[in-house]
Amino acid sequence: MSYDRALTIFSPDGHLFQVEYAQEAVRKGTCAVGICGKDAVVLGVEKKAALKLQDSRTMRKIHQLDEHIFIASAGLVADARVLVDMARVECQNHRLNIEDPPTVEFITHFIASIQQKYTQSGGRRPFGISTLIVGFDPDHTPKLFQTDPSGIYYQWKANSIGRNSKTVREFLEKHYAQEMGEEDAVKLAVKSLLEVVQTGAKNIEILVITKDGNRTPTVAEIEDIIKVIEVEKAEEAEKKAKPSSSSTS
Repeated sequence: MSYDRALTIFSPDGHLFQVEYAQEAVRKGTCAVGICGKDAVVLGVEKKAALKLQDSRTMRKIHQLDEHIFIASAGLVADARVLVDMARVECQNHRLNIEDPPTVEFITHFIASIQQKYTQSGGRRPFGISTLIVGFDPDHTPKLFQTDPSGIYYQWKANSIGRNSKTVREFLEKHYAQEMGEEDAVKLAVKSLLEVVQTGAKNIEILVITKDGNRTPTVAEIEDIIKVIEVEKAEEAEKKAKPSSSSTS
């Protein structure tokens, strides 16, 4: 029996192959990074190079769901757009019915629930995306959540999705520090994306969210951060070289 063709049928060893294929689509998507600091949340994404006649403004990887909540995705871009539209409507419904802005976890749970529904009924296919959802709760607490095609969601201090996400996550584990400030979180986001982006600042997009609003650093600002990172790397290389040279002498 072709278990990989039917969404609602488990294989004998307990797998839903269509969900696993959706997760493979995520692994082939461009990389996205989320970092939660003490006073800011940073989203960093790898942007595909725009063609010569293409308007780069239409190539969005980061979307705003509400005044205080943003989302980045890896995988099938069209699938992400559908989820973004649903989530925006739910944010407005929450404000209309509860008369308060939704929390980051509320919207994350909503998105994850939709993704899970599409793994359980015939005539559909799972959403081929993972998402990073960031923002500030009404009590001004920064939050970062991740969802995947199976409908699972987790809260993170820092995480990555998309291609080479395992490598980037290991890098974040080594360099993430508790109570990071805004500047350090932005630098770490750029540093981690440079692990997979070879073309520099023009293919990196950063969004910084604070309790007072959000901002997107320009390409020139990102280039300045990259220069600082390169200087730090050169200094570290010199420090490592000095002990080895002294021991040989």
